[in-house]
Amino acid sequence: QVQLVESGGGLVQAGESLRLSCTASGTIFSINTRNWYRQAPGKQRELVAQIHRGGSTNYADSVKGRFTISGDNAKNTVYLQMNSLKPEDTAVYYCNTITPRGNEYWGQGTHVTVSS
Repeated sequence: QVQLVESGGGLVQAGESLRLSCTASGTIFSINTRNWYRQAPGKQRELVAQIHRGGSTNYADSVKGRFTISGDNAKNTVYLQMNSLKPEDTAVYYCNTITPRGNEYWGQGTHVTVSS
């Protein structure tokens, strides 16, 4: 049974930073593609950042230069460092992983609210 547990969300002011964490159990995180998605009220879920098995990363244009995704293999954890937060970053952030076999798993989500 694969479980993903996110933490680190909260309420911050514009310009501040947050770091989200996602810890996996039941899977070796480092061999998977690991993703952070977000869903704002009334909007579709969107891919924010991803880190691949070899360590390469991709970001949505809206967060490039502000967000950084990274992994700690020893802790089986992936992080999303979010700097210079904007009100439009307000959303529920979800951790997602895809195994080499193509199985996909989601975390329960963590709320991020950025006030202006």
